Amino acid sequence: MSGDGREGGRRDDEVRGARLIPGPRGAVDDLDLETVERPVPPPPGGSAPDEAVPEQGVPEEDGDAVPEVGAADEAENVVHEPDEPDQPEEPVDAGTAPGPPHAVTAASAPALSHQVLKALLGAWALSACSAEETAAVEDHLTACAPCADEALRLRDAVGLLHTGGSLDLDPALRTRVLDGCLGRRPARVPIPEWAAAYDAETARLDALLRDIGDSDWHAPVRLRWFEDERAVTRRTTVAGVIGHLMAVDGLVSTALGLDDPLSGTEAPGGTEVPLSPTRRTETYWAATYPPATRAVREPWRALTHELIRTASLAGRNVAERSVSYGEFALPLQDALLDRAFECWMHGTDIAEAVDYPYKPPSAAHLHRMIDLAARILPAALAGRRRAGLAGPARDPVAPGEPGRSVHLEVEGHGGGDWYIALDSPAAVGSPDRAVAQVALDGVEFCQLVAGHISPVEAAAGQEGDREAIRDVLFASASLSRL
Repeated sequence: MSGDGREGGRRDDEVRGARLIPGPRGAVDDLDLETVERPVPPPPGGSAPDEAVPEQGVPEEDGDAVPEVGAADEAENVVHEPDEPDQPEEPVDAGTAPGPPHAVTAASAPALSHQVLKALLGAWALSACSAEETAAVEDHLTACAPCADEALRLRDAVGLLHTGGSLDLDPALRTRVLDGCLGRRPARVPIPEWAAAYDAETARLDALLRDIGDSDWHAPVRLRWFEDERAVTRRTTVAGVIGHLMAVDGLVSTALGLDDPLSGTEAPGGTEVPLSPTRRTETYWAATYPPATRAVREPWRALTHELIRTASLAGRNVAERSVSYGEFALPLQDALLDRAFECWMHGTDIAEAVDYPYKPPSAAHLHRMIDLAARILPAALAGRRRAGLAGPARDPVAPGEPGRSVHLEVEGHGGGDWYIALDSPAAVGSPDRAVAQVALDGVEFCQLVAGHISPVEAAAGQEGDREAIRDVLFASASLSRL
């Protein structure tokens, strides 16, 4: 650099004619945009002409230019390219060219490049683009197949972000996954088909129990059932419900030759543990003090696993083994289906208490549960008739013969058609001898059987003999118990 503050060998006109870095612009709110002259945009494919930069006036002394204070520093920061012959300028990419400092109208907005439009697909799927960007993206999707496929996938993903849906998994998902796995590698000891519903419902309930916190185990739960022609309720806790399920599962474990989870527990008065599900539960609750906590989950889950394993290894004949409930008995295959039904219903009670999403069982398992209730209804009708709670038998028939029937039409999830014999538990329901029809939703019918709703609230449609319909509805509610 020479002693006059200029770099040696550099001409003054290069410094004076160079473009200067513009200073900071004022805020938009401080400008009157109506009075600002807007520059004319260049034609497509062209470039804007260079603006004239006024030369800086500097005083001269003895014929030599004397730079202002700091001018030499600015001159040093200016990079000059070597002189080259004039060449045509390359066209500027419309997608990357900087826009003018003012708002660009839709008519003058340059077309967006493929990369920019592809980057906007996520915002477009979320409806977060401006009107101009939305129009540009949608025009691009009509001509670009890869971007159209990506946009479709993103829109589907956005649909999964909807928070109004249930967080619970589809009850049939577990069955489909197991079926797929077993299709690739069959189980060495498969679970019997009649035990599959119990396996699925205990797994679903256990998944709920794993998700809740320690304090939720003490949340109050209101159990409901139908007894003596009226609704009955009983308050307990989440842990108390699991203890109730384990106490009644002990009846099945005893029938299979396994240990009773209540062994060593004495009923009030020093008597042995009874067979009645209600009295077994009361015995367990009385012996559990202080109240049970989440520690009850492990023995209950271990018992369910042992029941399924033993039933699977025992062979075909075990399905007909009798399981005594005190006042009645069921074959093992029906007893496990009954336990699956109880797991679902009490899982729903727990889910309501802790505000947890809980769906009905899969359609195939729900159909089996409804079928069990429909097969038990003729015997329940006969018992109510002996107690004077149902109308008299009008047309008794010999066992195995078609008799007077009510057509039970269960609609929706897991539904079907059943014909309930009215006058004899040994008669066969027949569509030819149907005297009435009652239609209910599948889940609603199960809630009636569980005593969660009254017979008056249950029927969605009725036609025919009103007394026969009433007898069937009240007999369905009488199947419920603690």
